[in-house]
Amino acid sequence: MTTGYALLTPGGRLEPWTFQRRDLRPDDVRIRITYCGVCHSDLHAIEGASEFPLVPGHEFTGVVTEAGPEVAAFTVGDAVAVGNIVDSCGTCAACLDEEESYCREFPTLTYGGVDRHDGTPRYGAYSDEMVVRDRFVYAMPEGLDPAGVAPLMCAGITVWQPLRRLRVGRGTRVGVVGLGGLGHLAVKFAKALGASVAVFTTSSTKRDLALALGADEVVLSTSPDDMASHGYAFDVIIDTASGTHDISPYALTLDYDGTICMLGLPPTYEVDAMALLFGRRHVTSSGSGGVRDTREMLAFAAKNGITADVEVLPASRIQEALDRLERNEARWRFVVDFAVTPEA
Repeated sequence: MTTGYALLTPGGRLEPWTFQRRDLRPDDVRIRITYCGVCHSDLHAIEGASEFPLVPGHEFTGVVTEAGPEVAAFTVGDAVAVGNIVDSCGTCAACLDEEESYCREFPTLTYGGVDRHDGTPRYGAYSDEMVVRDRFVYAMPEGLDPAGVAPLMCAGITVWQPLRRLRVGRGTRVGVVGLGGLGHLAVKFAKALGASVAVFTTSSTKRDLALALGADEVVLSTSPDDMASHGYAFDVIIDTASGTHDISPYALTLDYDGTICMLGLPPTYEVDAMALLFGRRHVTSSGSGGVRDTREMLAFAAKNGITADVEVLPASRIQEALDRLERNEARWRFVVDFAVTPEA
C-alpha cells in the first residue's frame, strides 16, 4: 500500500490517505519518493478539483525499488528524477521527435486523468512511492542536491525549453517577467548560457533578490519611465506571470525580430497588435518539455551546478507549504521531504 496526501472533498484540505499503486508493467519502475516540489499548478488543481480523491505532486526525486523485466536503464537503488509527464502515445510526430509535451493524444500526466493503458486514476507524488514508465524516468545528476533537483523536473524544464528553442546564448539579451519558482530558474539558466539578464518586477523590494540570483539589472514594470528607457532592449523575454495581464508593455521592450514566450496559462493573452507590428515582434508559448530536452537540461544543470533554491518541509507540513505558496511566501520553491512516511 502507498500512503500520501489527498484532497478528499471539495474545498477541503489535504489529509493522509492510503491507496494501492498498480502492478508494474514490463517497462515500469517503482520509485520510493524522497523529495517532491510544490508547484502553483498544484494549487490550481486543488482549487478546481471536481474528481476525488486528488493526490497532487508532479516534480520529484527518489530511489528505484523495483524494475520491470524490460527495463535496462535502471536497477534497484538508482537515484532518479521524474517530472509531470509519465507516458504518451509514442507514435505521433511530436512523440517521435521526443517532444512528448505536445503529444497529439495529450500526454499522460503524473496526476489527474487516467492511465492510458488500463484507465485507472492517476495519483501524484505527494506520496511515498510512484510507478512510472521507464522512458520518463531520468538518472539523478551526480553532485546535485536531490531536493533542489525536484523542481527542475517541472519549473526547470519549463524555462529551459524556450531558452534553447530561441537559441539563447552568449550575447543574447534576456528579460524575465516574474521572480518566482520559474523566474528564478530562468535567470540561472539564461546566465549560465551566457546571456545578459534583466528581471521585470512590480516590486522594488525584489531588486536585491534578483541581483543575488545573477540578474544584471532589474526593471520596475510599474514605472513608465523605467519601461520606456528599455525600449528595444531585449531579444527574448520569458514571461512567467501566471495571471491574465497585458503583455504590450513588455513587447515594446523587444528589439527587432524579438520574441516574448508566455509560460503562464491564463485564459487569454492580451496584447496590442501595434506593439507586435512595430519591430516584427513575436509571441509564443511553451509548457514543460519532452524527453530529449529534459535530459539535456539535467546534464547542463549538473555541469553548471544549477538547482532550484528551495525551502524543505517535512511531508506532514504539506498543507502549510501550499498555504504559504498561496501567500507568495516561497523563496523560491517549497519542497516536501517524504523520508518519513505520513501516518494514515
